[in-house]
Amino acid sequence: MAEITPKTDEQQIIVELEEKLPPFKNFLYGLQHVFVSNVWLDPIFVAAMIGLPFALSANLVNSIFIAAGLVTLLQAARFVKLPIVQGPSAAFDSIMIAAGKANGLAAASGAILMSALIVFILSITGLLGRLKMLFTPVISGTVIFLVGISLSGFTLSEFLGGAPGDEGFASPAVLMMSIPTACIVLLLSIFGKGYLKSFSLLIALVVGDIIAIFLGKADYSMIAEKPWFGLPTFLPYGGLEFEWTTFITFFVAYIVAVIEAMGVYQASSTILKTEIDAKRIRNGFAGESAGSMLSSLIGGFPTTAYAQNVGLLRLTGVGSRYPVMIAGVIFLILGFVPKAGALLALTPSPVVGGIFLPAAATLIFTGISLLAKVEQNDRNYMIIGLSILLAISLPSFATGLTGAAGTFLSNTILIGAFSSIILQLLFVNIPNWFRKGTEK
Repeated sequence: MAEITPKTDEQQIIVELEEKLPPFKNFLYGLQHVFVSNVWLDPIFVAAMIGLPFALSANLVNSIFIAAGLVTLLQAARFVKLPIVQGPSAAFDSIMIAAGKANGLAAASGAILMSALIVFILSITGLLGRLKMLFTPVISGTVIFLVGISLSGFTLSEFLGGAPGDEGFASPAVLMMSIPTACIVLLLSIFGKGYLKSFSLLIALVVGDIIAIFLGKADYSMIAEKPWFGLPTFLPYGGLEFEWTTFITFFVAYIVAVIEAMGVYQASSTILKTEIDAKRIRNGFAGESAGSMLSSLIGGFPTTAYAQNVGLLRLTGVGSRYPVMIAGVIFLILGFVPKAGALLALTPSPVVGGIFLPAAATLIFTGISLLAKVEQNDRNYMIIGLSILLAISLPSFATGLTGAAGTFLSNTILIGAFSSIILQLLFVNIPNWFRKGTEK
């Protein structure tokens, strides 16, 4: 593979979308996608916050791996045909936790199944594609930017070892793991050439884990507790239930996940300089919703296109979809082999934070690059500015609120997505409709 020296500051793709690589390289690039996606963190975090017993916690992790693996493999191979990794959407974390604490996980599963079914029908009939106002660069760029911003708090928490007051916060041991890991990613992705650049995150991960072992921060006891083979439990929370309030909350979050996924499609196609037609987008949404239906039946929650892996494309210059297929296979193995999943989850949090820090930064830039393509006028500036302002500032005023209002107002991505949609309607779509009506 000939190495291309970038002639501009813009990140160049050195491995193209349809380029096939030797099996071992495919595996390494796929493994890098698996580590960057951190699919296991959301279910582990949600299970811990709910206080699920060990069996249900393990089932939640396995079900997410299986759903993410199956959809990642099918998306890259057959549906949207882009190097897009699937993972649990952060938009669902807080509402899953709220449902679990209220003993409402059976209702949550019913709401997820119904929401995914509606989106699946809208996708295969082409109706979802007609909602073009949801998929403008103004809205999708704003959402991708805010996903990066929302990841920043999590990333710094991992990087620094928690929050002020926590044991070990910003301790020398934590910083000795996180800072070298982040520095390796930054140096190799910016100044590295060839394999050093392409495998920058994997190299950083190995170095970070070695440092953790020397510091005595790697705990392998979890592996012994896990079986070699396991199947997820069908309807682990009991029979499906349907509650209107739960359904509406999850459906709102699901629409946000759809907008987020469209932003990921647009961002990856922009990086790869390839056009995606309506059929591929329709297939992508159908695949994601089918995977979410499966996930709800085995105790998981919805998966969506993972934005942080778009950052990996930009960092490494590897845009082939074949390593992503390998990543899907690895996820499936992790779902059915709990010991393997436990080994992956042993990566210390500061090392995870060191990897995520540059990835989140590139994700923010990806959102900015999408927003740079919008028509430059006062209406678009106001939509983008107000949406970002409200998304960043409102959650701090929602402390103490409960119910649907508390869930919505505490979620940066939910606020940003719906603010941009409403403002798009008020400032652009409705005035255009009136203008067309008067012209007739």
